[in-house]
Amino acid sequence: MPDHEDLFERADRAAEAAHALLRATRLRERWEERGAEVHLVGSLATGLLLNHLDIDLHLYTPTLDSTDGFAIAAELAPHRLEFRDLSDTPERCLEWHLWIRDATGREWQVDVIQMPPDSPYKGYFEHRAERIRAVLTPESRRAILAIKDAALPDAHVPGILIYMAVLRDGIRTPTDFRSWLRGHPLDGILEWCP
Repeated sequence: MPDHEDLFERADRAAEAAHALLRATRLRERWEERGAEVHLVGSLATGLLLNHLDIDLHLYTPTLDSTDGFAIAAELAPHRLEFRDLSDTPERCLEWHLWIRDATGREWQVDVIQMPPDSPYKGYFEHRAERIRAVLTPESRRAILAIKDAALPDAHVPGILIYMAVLRDGIRTPTDFRSWLRGHPLDGILEWCP
């Protein structure tokens, strides 16, 4: 298993690369120029980004109109784009999933969740990211990164399950996490916060 310095250095490099991609694409600024309130959430916001190259942005717009999102996607010309209109579900959002190559050719998944200002989830994921960062210790961060590092590339496990296993239930190894995971399937949005 990699030592904690190696895992920490790799996570820091992944975060630097993610921020470089955000700067290069001006994704945050493109949405802000159209009146959106933009927030970084997920593994990049918590300092727990490692092998799964993804960036999660939540944004709040006055209306749930897909026009701006499609215009931004056209400007970025992503390698791939998936759009889901969930405006008539309890989540009340539009989901934009863009796959964008960085300057080195690596493919990143950028998930942009567009919500109205009165969304029932407004601020929830931002608060959860802040709480995760606040309770992380070097030991728990190392355990989370080690579990992420041991995950099979094609078996995507949502990071929130790993965070809950480590921070709430004291799981520390990839083997123990695999056992823990069998008893904790994820169905929908996990509303857990440390």
